[in-house]
Amino acid sequence: MSDDTSEETHDHVVPGSDNEPDTEDVAGYDFRGEFDLDDLLDSYATTGFQATHLAEGIEISKQMQDDDATIYLTCTSNIISSGLREVVASLIREGHIDVLITTSGSLTEDVIKSARPFKMGEWDADEAELRERGINRLGNIYVPSDRYVWLEQYLYDFFDDFFADEQIRTPTAFARELGERLDDEDSVLKQAADHDVSVYCPALTDAEVGNFLYYYKQANDVDIGIEILDDYDKLIEQGLLADTTGLIAVGDGVPKHHAIMTNLFRGGADYVVYISTGMEGDGSLSGAPPDEAVSWGKIKQQETNYTQIEAEATLVFPLLAAAAFHNRDD
Repeated sequence: MSDDTSEETHDHVVPGSDNEPDTEDVAGYDFRGEFDLDDLLDSYATTGFQATHLAEGIEISKQMQDDDATIYLTCTSNIISSGLREVVASLIREGHIDVLITTSGSLTEDVIKSARPFKMGEWDADEAELRERGINRLGNIYVPSDRYVWLEQYLYDFFDDFFADEQIRTPTAFARELGERLDDEDSVLKQAADHDVSVYCPALTDAEVGNFLYYYKQANDVDIGIEILDDYDKLIEQGLLADTTGLIAVGDGVPKHHAIMTNLFRGGADYVVYISTGMEGDGSLSGAPPDEAVSWGKIKQQETNYTQIEAEATLVFPLLAAAAFHNRDD
């Protein structure tokens, strides 16, 4: 091989660079000296990968508060199934959340947990054996079926009072009146009722609530119903009346889209943080990143007003809540 050829191939392998990127150096946390959690989370900004996205999410969440934004929290039912229930309840209790949008399973599981705990289990379980034992599996969390037997009677008693004066009610009224009956300080519904935070549940029948409403209606031959459009109107109006809105979506699906869709009426949400494991490649809403919502007008386009943390929520949501809301030092 000639020297000219060798030099040419070397340029392909080691092309060099003409200038230095005008960005921060990559660096992680320095564990020398006394450990400080705030400093660790601050170091995520220059750690790279999803740690940097978490740092962005923390900063955007702080900006929401600094701008006195109306803050929406959305979550799916698995968040309430897990120990993140206590994180959600704490954010509402401390006055950090103005609107909660969630699923029907969140409501029923919050009620169950106010009386009877869920139990730790295993991912790798004998499903047929669990079925024989009357145990339902949610990942590595077990829910004995007697919880739902208890819930059925609890809700039947609640339905008697809930529909006594009005036969057509809304999901927000359902959540509020359930919360008013609960006596568990870790209950999301109780904290929401106590602090006048509306809980929107557009798919209220998509869990045990729907099942038990069906049986209750059949057994009592009553013409009861759930009206969802009134809540949709109220949620749109709440966004229109807000000078600034911020959205933290923990999980995907209907709750996340309900928040960004109703923000469309005001020209988009001002600040957005997604925590998601959804995959963009299938074209679903659950996998859609925030920049796709910009194209629909559901999120406003600014330089640093949105981010997506691609991570499982139990790993990162407590860190975001701690750094951005519970332990701010700025």
